[in-house]
Amino acid sequence: MRMPYLEGSTKHRREKLSKKHFGHLWENGVGCPIGTVPILRVTKADLLRLKSLGGDNSNPRGSWNNTYEPMLSGNDHHFAVTRTKRGPKLYNGAAMRVAIFTPPVEPNQISSTRLHVQIGSEFIQAGWTVNPLLYPGVITRLFVYTNAGGHQCYHSRCPDGAGMILVRADMAPGIPLDPQSIKAIDIAITKDPTTGNWGLFVSNEEIGFWPSSRFKESSGTRVEWGGEVYSPLSSPSPPMGNGRFPVGNPHYDSYIRDISIIDGNYKTDNTVKNTESYTDNSRGYKVRDSTQTWWKVRK
Repeated sequence: MRMPYLEGSTKHRREKLSKKHFGHLWENGVGCPIGTVPILRVTKADLLRLKSLGGDNSNPRGSWNNTYEPMLSGNDHHFAVTRTKRGPKLYNGAAMRVAIFTPPVEPNQISSTRLHVQIGSEFIQAGWTVNPLLYPGVITRLFVYTNAGGHQCYHSRCPDGAGMILVRADMAPGIPLDPQSIKAIDIAITKDPTTGNWGLFVSNEEIGFWPSSRFKESSGTRVEWGGEVYSPLSSPSPPMGNGRFPVGNPHYDSYIRDISIIDGNYKTDNTVKNTESYTDNSRGYKVRDSTQTWWKVRK
């Protein structure tokens, strides 16, 4: 997960999202007018679909409280992640580069790859998801999930005083990410040392922020990077990432790389040695950390 990419390659430059503008992701090529932000139109049917098909059981979560079941599917959520080990460490941010795929899922399933920052008993997630419970169809989208102040919500679908405040006119959670044109995306969640606010950055551009008052704790307590899927217990679990077990080839594998954390003293750590790999069902999902094995690049 820490494999360096080829900064100077033509392919790398073509596949990166613009660091200045995201208008090319919109039908009008621009986004919203200056001084405004996108507001997702939520219909009554959207809310009824989410409530009837998934409810609270489908809500994103961290992997730390899951039970390891190597041969069974006894949970409706499954994980394949690298995560910080339990302990007294504090975190003021984390980042990743994540490859984008569109795993096939059924209408009552979810497959996501995300960065998860635990803040005491609350948390923030950001990454990509295929979630027909939230949006019709099998489409990969940028997503943000907030668990704070006794509320859990996607994007801006939050009660006052709970969710992220959007600041960009040309980028918003929920926007489609076509893996044919966008191969990978950089995502970071960091805490401002002056205001204490938590910010969401996509390709080094701030997309939104959470005021520090949203959370009971002032610093992060754990971080994890990786995949999470949901399916009712009556159905087989969906694919994660590209649906294949990792083999150590970035041209084949679904990957998260260039992971980093910001420690309690606001120092960036690009080695992130205080981690462990975890999957709760090794028969269905696997994770391979490049600190354990070489990631061989084949042309």
